[in-house]
Amino acid sequence: MNFKTARTLASVALVGSFVTAMLPNVSSASPARTVSDKTFNTSFSTMKLLKGVAAKGKGTIAVILPDTVTSTRYTEFDAPYLRKAFQAAGLKGNQFTIQNAQGSDTTQYTDAQAAIARGAKVLVLDPLDSTTGAVIEAYAKARGVAVIDYDRLTLGGARSYYVSFNNVAVGTLIGQGLLACLTSWKVSSPVVYVMKGAPTDNNATLFAQGYDAVLNKAGYNTKSGSSNTVLENVGTWTPSVALTDFQGAYTANPKINAVVTPNDENAAPIISNLQSKGLKPQTIPFTGQDATLTGFQNIISGYQCGTVYKPIWLEAQAAAALAIYLRAGIRPPKGLVNGTSNDSVATINSLKKVPSVLLTAEWVTASSVEKTVIKDKVIKASALCTSSAPTVAGSTQPTYAQDCKTYGIK
Repeated sequence: MNFKTARTLASVALVGSFVTAMLPNVSSASPARTVSDKTFNTSFSTMKLLKGVAAKGKGTIAVILPDTVTSTRYTEFDAPYLRKAFQAAGLKGNQFTIQNAQGSDTTQYTDAQAAIARGAKVLVLDPLDSTTGAVIEAYAKARGVAVIDYDRLTLGGARSYYVSFNNVAVGTLIGQGLLACLTSWKVSSPVVYVMKGAPTDNNATLFAQGYDAVLNKAGYNTKSGSSNTVLENVGTWTPSVALTDFQGAYTANPKINAVVTPNDENAAPIISNLQSKGLKPQTIPFTGQDATLTGFQNIISGYQCGTVYKPIWLEAQAAAALAIYLRAGIRPPKGLVNGTSNDSVATINSLKKVPSVLLTAEWVTASSVEKTVIKDKVIKASALCTSSAPTVAGSTQPTYAQDCKTYGIK
């Protein structure tokens, strides 16, 4: 990034830092004051309270998601939940758009430009990386368009708000989940392979902070590795690359018998590869997050310890609510914006403490699937229990039906 661009970003961010302060408060007579991070539910009924606010807004809201490779969540959960949230609040189909950049930073930038040209007043942006995100946010702010960072914080960006989960806490759950599994699966002399998400993703850094702290306290050296800790060299969100990384590490150190995988998608191809070589259930524990169907199949069949369930229906509604307030020029209620997030590369002219909606995630194991994701209708029991199981050496199980019966999933 050249000096001129950097100077533009800094000055634009300064403008953005005043956006929140200039917004009027929600009227004391407005029922939308009851909207908070605690009021959203799977019926999306809270969004109906925002119909009056939505009616006051001008222009459109544009959501730009990053890709379909790092996680299937963007097509399975985020896009449909965001659409449902906007519609429940009374927005018509021509008042919002939801796009996916398909892993291209150029596409993400041009999608933002096009949305603004068509009249978008608010961008909800899940950036592919902070460099791309900062450029998009500078472009938006220079044109008077408010930006909400969605799921990933754009470091050095010029957004007004951030919506996500407490991502260090997510990493803590992953670390604690692995340690619990080492005990319950009776893994003797654990040698843990510690993987990470892409280094360009600030969330991956936060996840690692969480599980590194847990593992280091338990005697696993995540800084330089040791006899009981093997570290991934770089980190990735691309499942095929995660598999290649694991295969290289496993060939070099076949004593590896536990793996910290930062999401279900990275774990899935590794588990499948080991299954094809005869891996038995409850032998090598894996971790995950994003609560995918494949992840739960691996969990109930005994190949993955658990996954971090981040209720995307909750995150989507929080982001949609913020966007609706900003579109109407109204300050969101304090009950919705419940914290701040640190921008570690913020300049003197940008927001170092970003007003945030920080949500709570949950570690889900086989025994808690029924009362969490099935209850919330995130995963359908019919899909989970009737899907064909993989061909595993020595196994004749045609579906996951017996696993579902074992754990009371129906």
